[in-house]
Amino acid sequence: MNVELIFHLNQNKMKATLEFNLPDDQHEFDLAIQGSKMYIALWDISQELRKLWKYEELNDEEWKMVERIRDKFYEILDENQIKLDK
Repeated sequence: MNVELIFHLNQNKMKATLEFNLPDDQHEFDLAIQGSKMYIALWDISQELRKLWKYEELNDEEWKMVERIRDKFYEILDENQIKLDK
């Protein structure tokens, strides 16, 4: 993979350019252009988990399952240094 990230500084404005060697870097390119969609999907999942956690009336077994899924979701985000609060 040969992905080049170029920063340009111009009158206090930063610009980043990602360059890919296509078709060799097609997978990396696809991931880069889908980043905002992936962020939105993760945000939506976090909000659904939050709703279940805060507002649903769950029995003990359901509560434990939601808690496990929620904890694992945030553990995976943390391991991959993904912050949804920005």
